[in-house]
Amino acid sequence: MTNHIQEAIWDQDLILKYNVTGPRYTSYPTAVQFEDCSAEDFMAHITESARQSKATAPLSLYVHVPFCQHVCFYCGCNKIATKDQSRADQYLNALEEEMKTLAPYFRGRPVQQLHWGGGTPTFLSGEQTKRLIKMLRQNFDILADDLGEYSIEIDPRVTTPDRLMLLRELGFNRISLGVQDFNEPTQIAINRTQSYELVEESVTAAKEYGFFSISFDLIYGLPHQTQESFDQTLDRVIELNPDRIAVYNYAHLPERFMPQRRINESDLPSPSEKLDILGHAISKLQKAGYVYIGMDHFAKPDDDLVKAQEEGTLQRNFQGYSTNGDTDLLGLGVSSISHISNAFLQNFRELDKYEEAALNGVPSTFKGYSLNNDDIVRQQVIKDLSCNGWVDYEKLDEQFDIDSRAYFSHELVRLASLEEDGLVKLEENGIKVTMQGRLLLRPICMVFDAYLQRDAHKASFSKVV
Repeated sequence: MTNHIQEAIWDQDLILKYNVTGPRYTSYPTAVQFEDCSAEDFMAHITESARQSKATAPLSLYVHVPFCQHVCFYCGCNKIATKDQSRADQYLNALEEEMKTLAPYFRGRPVQQLHWGGGTPTFLSGEQTKRLIKMLRQNFDILADDLGEYSIEIDPRVTTPDRLMLLRELGFNRISLGVQDFNEPTQIAINRTQSYELVEESVTAAKEYGFFSISFDLIYGLPHQTQESFDQTLDRVIELNPDRIAVYNYAHLPERFMPQRRINESDLPSPSEKLDILGHAISKLQKAGYVYIGMDHFAKPDDDLVKAQEEGTLQRNFQGYSTNGDTDLLGLGVSSISHISNAFLQNFRELDKYEEAALNGVPSTFKGYSLNNDDIVRQQVIKDLSCNGWVDYEKLDEQFDIDSRAYFSHELVRLASLEEDGLVKLEENGIKVTMQGRLLLRPICMVFDAYLQRDAHKASFSKVV
């Protein structure tokens, strides 16, 4: 199904009604379902993947660099705050051994997508960065001449124009900048002070060096934010003209993320103010020419994500929306998650445990999940809804040899109330998400989550908007 670009519609009453807590569905089943998993289990999965007809299938790689020079108080990522750059040398030693252990099972598979996340990947020195790239090239089939989508997250505070030039020379062609907010009181409250001029310097250098795409991450719901202050941030963002923008919801969960205890809860915007900030941001970015992709993401009309959504081929993985999300994903480094064949496999979250396993030539997996047939069907439906806004019964029936209408009879009954509210249309040949529904993809997808009610006690999810 081909979609045509339309503006998402903000309906305050619907937003309030459906603003429940729920997963972001970068995977299905979600990480809540992951169970204890051994190195032997991991090897069994990648051996099976290698045995199947995937000898030349594309591969995605994710490398986690956990180090940061500064702790951002809002952050819930797996990170280690340190100014000692030498700590990365031991980590690179562990990464190298992990690659040597796993790479033989992925020989001949072109790395179509590479992403370095963190932490702060640009914490690494120039020499450490070159070493990591060399290790990847020695162990995997890294593509040359910008044939792959190779991206890296950067912190403008620790990334000079010279470092950006090096990254481009090493083959990176996409960057993502953590901007969050340009409002100074907000920056001080979250311990992330960076001037507009500093971000502008990074953007100017990235464009000069020929990066294909520049993405900005923003967060709404941070301390001291108002609709007016965030509007000023958006003005500056639009002026810098990034290709993609993500506007994430700040979830204040100090019981789970210790740095958030440094944030004064009384400084956070009220729930109604927070919704006003988001509603205005969506309207403003769309008026500025950005297309709302879904689940917090915007892109320019000529961006690959928009083209993929129009063609019904958009994908979603642990890095968010992608044009390459249907490949096997191998995660390298502490806390990284792999998606190999029909299994999710996660590395140790603790650095010492990860390094010990990797340096001993043993996969550092400690959690995982093997999808059953029902999971695989529901995974496809949730992906179709969240990425392309459409579920095609005939395609689903053919792909999984099922009768979709009968298989999801209970879910279709539940969807009837969402149809009455204008979020979806239950058509003869499928389920269509409306433009009002594009802003509420998570509660729509939640209808098809077989685990949500049963295991609600296992995790604290954020509000959907």
